[in-house]
Amino acid sequence: MNYRELFPMRRLWLIFGVTMIVMFGTLLIFGGVSFRVKPPLPDQVIYELDGVDQTVFTASDIHAGRDVWRKLGGMEMGSVWGHGSYLAPDWTADVLHREAQFLADRGGALDQLSEPDQAKRIAEVSLEMRTNTYDEATGVITVSQERSEAIESVVDHYLSLFSDTEEGEHLREAYALPNSLLAHITDQDVRTLTAWWWWTAWAAGTNRPNLDITYTSNWPHEPLIGNTPTTAAFIWTFISVILLIAGIGLLCWFFLREREEWVRDSQPVEGFSGTNPLDKVQPTASMMAVKKYFWVVAGLLGLQIILGAVTAHYQVEGHDFYGIPISEIAPYALTRTWHIQLAILWIATAWLGAGLYLGPLIARREPKFQALGVNVLWGALVFAVIGSLVGEALALNGVMTDPALVYWFGHQGYEYLDMGRFWQILIFAGLLIWLVLMARCVIPAIQEKRPDRSLLLILLLSTAGVALLFGAGLLYDRSSHLTIVEYWRWWVVHLWVEGVFEVFATAWVAWIFVHMRLLRAETAAVYTMFSAMIFLGGGVLGTFHHLYFAGTPQSVLALGAVFSALEVVPLALIAFDAHDHWKVEKYSPWVSRYKMPLKFFLAVAFWNLVGAGVLGFLINPPLSLYFMQGLMTTPTHGHAALFGVYGMLGIGLLLLCMRDLQALRAKWPDRALNWVFWLFNIGLALMVFVSLLPQGILQGLRAFTEGYWHARTAEFMHSPVMELLVWLRVPGDVVFAVGAILFVGLVLVMSFARHDPTKTQGGTAPVTDDGPTNH
Repeated sequence: MNYRELFPMRRLWLIFGVTMIVMFGTLLIFGGVSFRVKPPLPDQVIYELDGVDQTVFTASDIHAGRDVWRKLGGMEMGSVWGHGSYLAPDWTADVLHREAQFLADRGGALDQLSEPDQAKRIAEVSLEMRTNTYDEATGVITVSQERSEAIESVVDHYLSLFSDTEEGEHLREAYALPNSLLAHITDQDVRTLTAWWWWTAWAAGTNRPNLDITYTSNWPHEPLIGNTPTTAAFIWTFISVILLIAGIGLLCWFFLREREEWVRDSQPVEGFSGTNPLDKVQPTASMMAVKKYFWVVAGLLGLQIILGAVTAHYQVEGHDFYGIPISEIAPYALTRTWHIQLAILWIATAWLGAGLYLGPLIARREPKFQALGVNVLWGALVFAVIGSLVGEALALNGVMTDPALVYWFGHQGYEYLDMGRFWQILIFAGLLIWLVLMARCVIPAIQEKRPDRSLLLILLLSTAGVALLFGAGLLYDRSSHLTIVEYWRWWVVHLWVEGVFEVFATAWVAWIFVHMRLLRAETAAVYTMFSAMIFLGGGVLGTFHHLYFAGTPQSVLALGAVFSALEVVPLALIAFDAHDHWKVEKYSPWVSRYKMPLKFFLAVAFWNLVGAGVLGFLINPPLSLYFMQGLMTTPTHGHAALFGVYGMLGIGLLLLCMRDLQALRAKWPDRALNWVFWLFNIGLALMVFVSLLPQGILQGLRAFTEGYWHARTAEFMHSPVMELLVWLRVPGDVVFAVGAILFVGLVLVMSFARHDPTKTQGGTAPVTDDGPTNH
């Protein structure tokens, strides 16, 4: 029985539908479970003194502290529960360790005691801190007087950090916190900020009711209170490795079994086209308008890379950039916010533009007012991008101070979704407009019952997913519990970027190849559907690997471990598809015209395996993520996957569109684009493997031996070996930046090249408003 008999299209749709219902249903069910068992937010934290209750913190303090944290950059200024930036401490681990160390040193420094006495003292500290004293009936957490003193010592430390003293300035420089913060943060702000951080640490160090694990499944590693990996972390890590090996073996067996027949069925029934069908199409007004999207891509990419270099350099000069004191106007939290946000925006813009370019080709006509819609959407996106960047600058430089305004127009504080809520809503509205513009082209084509109908239906569904899933980031608000925020935030970051966008791109490329008569429509539909099932089958519940230690139950850890392993399985063979696309030139020599877009698709396959697969699986199993969450292994995976996969794919889609928009224009710069290709790939490899990965490995070793807090201390982050590794990033950054400058220049030159009607590639039959045009 071959693949056609095993997976006819009707059966594939049934399997796909059932799989999505089960996967998203499970994601929602266990999200609901997580919301019910999330760490409680107390009304008060008290201790008893002479028979009278004394207040340490209140719920208002914790909420106010989160507002202060948001104004300082939120997750872009250190991390909480392991999520956020990497230069300042993880505040959860920092507070937890400082409080535990104070208790351990009472009655004499812990390191001066004998080994048995040390063990006894640690056991006492562990018992005191891990015992859950939250009263559900009153909403009160009760601590001992000694622990209240430990909490006050932590408050004093952070008051020192934000004080106008030599010690405070030295530590702020190590954490890349600008001195300008002192002008708009009061002692009361520091106290409430500490209350917020303390609550995250309390959840990380306090056992769940009737269980011997903390609300964050014993994360972070803290020997002073007995925080070590849970049994479940060991078990599910081993299971995930076994599933990975078994899954790759099964997929390889099936792939090799069907390989010859698959290749044969991929060839168009009517044979490969001797000429490019796209040569017969004159770009429509809306297709030409897409060029503006590519200008935005080029501009945002260039700015993002500059900001990346500045952000990385803050690790060695916390207040300066090669001696230039820039932190007072562009602090680390701001440059990192912009660096991450711009990466997502330029990649998404490239993909949105590619979809809009494809629309009239699919419809075989230009829908009325399509160009107007494309231009309006472009204007809205530009307005939202500029507005969000300005709002973030105003908030993080202390110009915008009202907590509500900061949340709505400045900075939400959550990594990847930092922009103010107003700008987030505006971008969501833009995505809905994009969905309408795409649907009015794709739906009529589906209704025609063409051979590519199934492929177009996949494209439509993935387009809807891209537009709608971004809205998951609107399902929490300013006061939402951190566990709830993390759950919905990762719907966007993981499912939106790593899930449906990948299916959309797969369907997009497949349709283009079908349209060029390089791939059979039926086979392309089977391949795209099969790919979508594999990617989303593991990816939907793979979202949970971001939530192991976010106040969720152990069941989330089990699901995340299993399905994160399954996410990696298809990456083992993804290069074959890119290779097949690359080799199609031998059947149709005119395909060499697209060799640079295809080359970028090959790079996507490589970085999918290395960045998303190898480097992703390095940190995704529970046991490894327990020690390495929030260390430099995370940006190792992040850079290799975000730019290596999604960035390269966005550039490939952009070039594929521009190659045909450029068909009647000046000479296509293949040689220069080849330089761009290698500069990007070599620069990224140097950045990842010479600098980021070694830093992450050294931090991971320190987290394993000393405790997670130690891997994030200023002393370790600014040790000679770590600063040397930061400097070793410079060659990769320079190579990468040169490639970016060249790419931006080429996009602009190609966009403004003059029309030359003598350089036609074939016919000039336009796509018009009058109806379908035969291709």
